[in-house]
Amino acid sequence: MRDLAAGMGYLAKGQKWVARHGRWWAFGMIPALITLAGYAVALFFLAGWAGDLAEWATPFADAWSSFWQDLLRTTLAAVVFVGGLLLSVLTFTAVTLLVGQPFYEELCEKVDETEGGAPTPPEVPLWRELVVAARDSLFVLVRAGGFGVLLFAAGFVPVVGQTVVPVLGFLVSGFFLTLELTSVALQRRGVPQRERLRLLRGRLGLALGFGVPLVLGFLVPLVTVVAMPGAVAGATLLARDLVPVEEEPATEDGAGEPDAAAVPELPDYDARRPVAGNPYADGPPQGNPYADAPHPAKPNPHHSA
Repeated sequence: MRDLAAGMGYLAKGQKWVARHGRWWAFGMIPALITLAGYAVALFFLAGWAGDLAEWATPFADAWSSFWQDLLRTTLAAVVFVGGLLLSVLTFTAVTLLVGQPFYEELCEKVDETEGGAPTPPEVPLWRELVVAARDSLFVLVRAGGFGVLLFAAGFVPVVGQTVVPVLGFLVSGFFLTLELTSVALQRRGVPQRERLRLLRGRLGLALGFGVPLVLGFLVPLVTVVAMPGAVAGATLLARDLVPVEEEPATEDGAGEPDAAAVPELPDYDARRPVAGNPYADGPPQGNPYADAPHPAKPNPHHSA
C-alpha cells in the first residue's frame, strides 16, 4: 500500500512540477498535439472508408435483400471504426513518446536539473535515440498485446470475464504505461529495457500506483494531451527513486575543479637563490678567491736553529 501511495504521489508531483514551470508544460504538450492531430485525420478517413471496406469484405452479401445487406455492412463498418478508435487509444501514448523523444528528453533533463543529481546521459546521435525508442516501444506493445490476447480470451469465462478480467486489464495497462513513460528517464541513465522491466517488477506497487490512474485518465485523448507533460515529469521523479544518481560534491568555484585550499602547497624552487658570498652565484669566479687570504708559515726542515 505504501508503494501504491508513493506511485500516485509521483504522479501528483509531476503535475505540480509542470504547473510551476508553465513554459515546459506547453513545451511538453507539443508531441501530444501533433499525435492527436494525426490520429484525428486518420480516424476521419477511416470513418469515410469504413463503408467501402465493409462492402469490399462482404461480396457474398450482394445477393441478399437490402435490409440484411445494409445491416451486415453497417455493423461491420461500425466494428472497423470502433476497432480503429480502440487501437488509437491503446497506441496513442507509445506513438506520442516516439514522436516526442527529443521534447521529453529535454523535459527530463530540466526536471533532473531542478531536482539535483542529474545524470550524464550517453552520447548517441538523435537518429539512434529514435531507433532505440521505437524498438523499446515495440517491445512494450508486443508484451502488452500478448497479455491483451490472454485477457480477451479470459473475458468469455462467465462471471470472471465480467469482473476480474477488466480489473486485470487496467492493472496490466497501468504497469506497461509506467514502463513506457519511465523509458526516457531510465534511458538517460543507461538502463536497458529488460533491466527497466526488472526494476518495475521489483516495485510493482509503485508502478501500478503511477500507471493505473493514468490509464483511466488517458481513455480521454484530450486528457492525454493536457496530462502528458506532467506524466513525463512524474515518471522522471519516479525513475530517480528507482535509479538514484549521487550528485558530485560542489566546489567553491562551481567549476568541478578541486579546491585550491585542499591541494598541498609545493615548495617554490625558483625562489631558492645562492646565498651572498657564494663564488658560484654569478658564474665562474674572477681570479683566485683565496689570493688575499692569509696562509700560515710553513717551517723549513733545513733551517738550522
